[in-house]
Amino acid sequence: MLDALLDALRDPATGHPHLGNTRFDSASFQGAASFKSASFQGSVSFASAIFHSTAMFISASFHSGAGFTSASFHGDARFDLSSFHDDASFGSAIFHELVMFEHASFRGNAGFDSAAFRHMAFFGWVSFHGAAWFDSAKFEHYARFVATTFKIGAMFKATVFYHNADFEQAVFERALSLGPLMCAGRVVLSGAVFGGPVTVSLATRRLECRRTRWSSTAEVRLRYTTVDFSHAVFEYPLTIAAEAAPFTLPSGQPVAEQALVGAPDATVRIASLRGVDAAHLILADVDLSGCLFAGTVHLDQLRLEGTCSFARVPPGIHWRRGRLVRFTQRRTLAEEHHWRASQPAAVRGWNVAVFGAGSVGPLHLAPVYRALRKAFEDGKHEPGAADFYYGEMEMRRHADDIPGSERRLLNAYWALSGYSMRASRALAWLGAAMFVTIVLLMSFGLPQDSPRQEATGTVPPGGGKVTFQIDKTDPHNPTGNRFTDVRFEKALNVTLNSVVFRSADQDLTTSGAYIEMTSRVTEPVLLGLAVLAIRNRVKR
Repeated sequence: MLDALLDALRDPATGHPHLGNTRFDSASFQGAASFKSASFQGSVSFASAIFHSTAMFISASFHSGAGFTSASFHGDARFDLSSFHDDASFGSAIFHELVMFEHASFRGNAGFDSAAFRHMAFFGWVSFHGAAWFDSAKFEHYARFVATTFKIGAMFKATVFYHNADFEQAVFERALSLGPLMCAGRVVLSGAVFGGPVTVSLATRRLECRRTRWSSTAEVRLRYTTVDFSHAVFEYPLTIAAEAAPFTLPSGQPVAEQALVGAPDATVRIASLRGVDAAHLILADVDLSGCLFAGTVHLDQLRLEGTCSFARVPPGIHWRRGRLVRFTQRRTLAEEHHWRASQPAAVRGWNVAVFGAGSVGPLHLAPVYRALRKAFEDGKHEPGAADFYYGEMEMRRHADDIPGSERRLLNAYWALSGYSMRASRALAWLGAAMFVTIVLLMSFGLPQDSPRQEATGTVPPGGGKVTFQIDKTDPHNPTGNRFTDVRFEKALNVTLNSVVFRSADQDLTTSGAYIEMTSRVTEPVLLGLAVLAIRNRVKR
């Protein structure tokens, strides 16, 4: 019956069906319905129509409004190369099988509100010249919008993707908002272009934004997401922030997150910022423990707001090469974890590099730590800057391009005070140095007895003026019991005064004088390192 109807309406010049106002409301198509290359000059309505088999609208042309509201497609729905010159409505339509809009063109508004896509939906290379509405739509299988162009805007409020959603190389010329959008799988925006100000609101397990271009200000608000921004281009300020509470609709109702049931938490994790110019980038309340920073440009201008967490060193005490080691907790980069885990003598607890992370060594990581240190200093976050200074010095110490003398100096600087960042280490060395000084003074430095003054002179014959010469006897090395309370008190007095460059005015043996001079050089240095370390941890 349908074939006979369309045969009667074929244009003799083209051989394609040529229709005016068309009404197929509530029609039931039991077999394949082919409107291939049909030209609809008037308004078209397939409201509540049921397509039990394939619906073919390939290369169809809709010159006036096209309505498929509440239509049900039980077979494949093919709209490839079709063109909609006016508004097109697919609100509440149900697509049970494959739906394809490849190379389709929408010159008016396109509405897919509350539509249900239960199989793969393919919108590849579609051009939406008006607004595209997908509010409350549900995609139960894979959805592809590859290279699709949205001229006005794309509205995906409360849209749910139960599988992956692919917007690779899509173009959003005047997008005002994208989302709130729920996706149980992965949302791909790699290669997409955003030409105007946009707010992206996504709750998805993974977001890929590699090589995206943002030509205006943008805000990306996320939940449950691990996001990859490798080689993205930001021409204006862009904010990536974690949303603490569920997204809400303009009506004030929270967006249901049933598609993400089973997700561990709503934390937003940044996977990579490699190749990004961070001069316009703002990160707020995100997890950077697994983020790859090597290759990021202008990293010193990165702005960190709220609570941005980094990876930590392995906690506890570990065995390494037959000795116990303990790492002081500090903020570290994921690349340092990867490098240390690859070393032959690595302790357990360092994170192994994931596939595609590449191999980055200390020579590349030192400038990364330096840039992040400056970013923290500019943000008046001195403790965080101190952690990244420690990481920078660690990478310098392990780099292959430094001479041996500099490496030995850095090793001593690390061992004595943790690069002036570990007050406890400097104080421990100071205590040890003072203890050794006291023991040496009690053993060799303090004389047996305090030297007495002696006066000598000659009385002239027959009396007269007498001249006396007052001198001290030379101190004698101690014998017998050297470790007495009195000698300990004297040694402690000499040692404490030497820490602050003072002389105790205590008589010493020749060995004791050299011991005191050595103490007056080393111990004040250790005290200064400890004070500097405390200052670096508490200043604001």
